[in-house]
This record gives sequence, structure tokens and C-alpha cells, in this order.
Amino acid sequence: MRRFAGVSLCALTVTACAVSSSMSDGPRARARTVRAGETAAAAGKDGCGQGTAGAAARAAHPRDHDGDLSRGQVVAMLGDLHRTLRERYGTSDERRFDSARRRTLVIPVRFHALAAGRTGRLSAASVRGQIATLNAAYGGRTGGADTGVRFRLAGYDVTNNAAWFRHPRKYESRLKHRLRRGGRGTLNLYTAAVGSDVLGFSTFPQWYRKSPRKDGVVVDYRSLPHGTYRRFNRGYTAVHEIGHWLGLLHTFQGGCTPPGDGVSDTPYEATPAQGCPHYKDSCPQRGDDPVHNFMNYGFDSCMRDFTRGQGRRIRAVWAAYRAPRNAREAGRAGVRGSVDRGTGGAGAARSVGGAR
Repeated sequence: MRRFAGVSLCALTVTACAVSSSMSDGPRARARTVRAGETAAAAGKDGCGQGTAGAAARAAHPRDHDGDLSRGQVVAMLGDLHRTLRERYGTSDERRFDSARRRTLVIPVRFHALAAGRTGRLSAASVRGQIATLNAAYGGRTGGADTGVRFRLAGYDVTNNAAWFRHPRKYESRLKHRLRRGGRGTLNLYTAAVGSDVLGFSTFPQWYRKSPRKDGVVVDYRSLPHGTYRRFNRGYTAVHEIGHWLGLLHTFQGGCTPPGDGVSDTPYEATPAQGCPHYKDSCPQRGDDPVHNFMNYGFDSCMRDFTRGQGRRIRAVWAAYRAPRNAREAGRAGVRGSVDRGTGGAGAARSVGGAR
């Protein structure tokens, strides 16, 4: 996870949601600084601040020494993906998995709201609103490609634990071991007071083999649709973090250095979007920066699309790491790519933990 000392997100050099080739350094965060994001720096041609605020951000450093992802790590990750595809399906050509787009992949969501008394206790309407936002974004209804992925609310519970709610990173292992439900194809989505410097964090599919109980996504409860985080309250923090859970990297991964995020139709990008730039072209390779992509940074009002290539990557990663391994698993998974069939409805919330 990265934290930022400056007041600009302009000069981040590499992804904060890094995947380690050793899969050993824990979840990476969508480190979008809310307070900083609302402080505009002087804009250059790329819509990014170039003044003292930008210099302060450039001086920021990872909180942990291995928070940056090197080119070698990216190459190793992509190599593992293609090797796994070959072993399971006899091909590493991700285009072969586009044919699966004709079948909608329905992912069940186990929604876990952490709370401290009344604070953080989400209404059923808020939870449904976040699921609707996910379906709109991944379905292409906000302006991008339809990834063929949909989300189904399979359960919602509330856990009253002030320590977990206020310090989800510190208690991540404990709370996930207690609350997590389902297998590798079940999305466990947690809400808590993650913070204003970091809005959310996620695991990657490759990590499941080593730490299945830690699999999942955590976002700040104030980032849900109609939440209280100005500029970041359309529910797109969850969209972004779930993109990592599905195997996507930041569009600015590695800057202008190949392979970038490894997706052919997301142009290289030296630095992440800040605020909502109209135009940004920060690398010599062909194509303007994908400033409106959900896997970029920026205000929620600026984010609106996935690309067809990102949808293809999601399909390939799902086939490699999250699809049922055998007929028995497939039977438990039910139909249309969903998992945990019959494990509970998505009606009234279930409360866990004593009253405060």
C-alpha cells in the first residue's frame, strides 16, 4: 500500500495495487487521496499539476519497501497467467477466451458491512445501490465496453466491531477469517472506515492459492453511491478494487515502460489521472492516456469505462484462477459462472457482534 505525503496524485510512478510475483506482500490499495484530490494543482497540457504540489507528490515514497512493482514482477505475473492457461486449456492466447463473452459471468457477492455502533451500518438500499453500480460499470452502461461480468448479491451481514471497523488493515486476517464465505469465485466485499488517504484495497486472483481466507475487497463505506466522500461517492472505488480482484492492473502500471498493464488497448501512461483532466498524453507510444478508465485514478465523475481488452483479460484470468477446477466444483458453482448457489438470500441484513 502506498500513502502520499503531498497534495497531488500527479506524479505517482507505479501502481499502488501491485501484484508481487511471490504473492507475499498482501493487498494493494486504491490510494486515491481524497483531501489531496480536491486540491487542484496548476494544470499543464496533460491536465496534471506541475508546480510545488506535483513536486511534493514526487517525493512521496511507499509505506512498505516492496510496494512498487518492477517490470520483472509484471513480466513474471503475465508469464504465470499464460503458463496456467496453457496447463489448463492447452492455449495461452487470451483471445480464445473472448468466445466466453457470449455467456454472462455472474459473480455472487457476499457483502460484509463493518460498523462501530450505528456508524458504518449500511442500509439494504445502499448495498443494492453498490451492486447496481457494479453492474452498470462492468456492463458498459456508463460508456465503456461490456465486460460480460455481472454481480448478484448473495448475502449481506453487519458486524459490530469498532476495532475492525476503524482499522481494517490491522485486523484484516482476523476479520476475513471470521466473515469470509464461499470459494475462489465468490466476491467477498467488505466496507469499513478505510480512510481518506486510502479508499480501498484488494487481493489479486493469483494470491488465492496461497491465502484463500484473505481473498476479497475492502472499501471505505463513505465511497458507496451517495456516500459522504465528496468527489469519491459514486461507488467507483469498489468498481476499481474489484477490477484488481478480477486481475486488472492500473492503466499507469510501469509508466511508459512495456509491458505496462499488459492490456493492448489501454495506452501507456506515465502518471495517473488527477481530478478529471480532459486530455492527457504522457508517453511517446501511440494513444492518449486512458484518463476515464476505471483502473485509473481521478474523481468518480471522471471514471466511466473499461476496454474490450480489459474484458478479455478478466475472462482469461477468471479461467486461469477462479473458474471451477473440476466437475464437483462446477456442480457447486451452479449456472452461468456463479458460485455458492443456495447459500442464502440477499434480503435483510444479518447482524454479527454484540450491541455497543
